[in-house]
Amino acid sequence: SVCLSQCKLALVFAVLMDLLGVSSLLVGTFVQLEIKGQDFGDLLVYSGALLILFSMAGWVIWYSGNIEGLTSKKDLGWGMSRAVDSIARTMSRRLYKHHTSNLNM
Repeated sequence: SVCLSQCKLALVFAVLMDLLGVSSLLVGTFVQLEIKGQDFGDLLVYSGALLILFSMAGWVIWYSGNIEGLTSKKDLGWGMSRAVDSIARTMSRRLYKHHTSNLNM
């Protein structure tokens, strides 16, 4: 389960950006903001959308910092790592040989 205890700064950043973004979107959409004949509603709508986009980074950081139960490389052991490396190396060699043989034709 995800708890609030880890990555508090990312959580605060994400919530703050969401609140500012939604507020800016709502004000830009529903309030007439004209200063010296120029409308600033579009500016608030675009900046609100940008703030909400920035909040996504905070949510991703917060959520990924709270994931538990991921297997570390140390827990997998050397056997699994060597097997994956061997398979990757074999496939890479086969693809390289196939690519160079097609170039020579």
